[in-house]
Amino acid sequence: MAKRKRRYTEEFKREAVRLYESSGKTQVQIEAELGIGAGRLSRWNQQYGTGEGRNHEEREELVATAKRVRQLERENEILRQERDILKKAVAIFSRPSKRASNS
Repeated sequence: MAKRKRRYTEEFKREAVRLYESSGKTQVQIEAELGIGAGRLSRWNQQYGTGEGRNHEEREELVATAKRVRQLERENEILRQERDILKKAVAIFSRPSKRASNS
């Protein structure tokens, strides 16, 4: 017996995409909850998605994180340079003075 294809209304598809974008759940979780086939939600998301859902938020978060990492790397480099300068200064001032030994 041939398997009959299920048809979904456009309203159902849009609602599924809205649920995906707002719930924070994975596509697989939403597909399982709604009883739809694997990969359908991905296609519907491309077709009906706003692009402002979780994927957009994740991209913004990644960009912000990358920006913060670059900032911290610059700060870290400055701190290393300052540390090296202080080490050299300590080494210079730790040497016995020539005048002190002549007295």
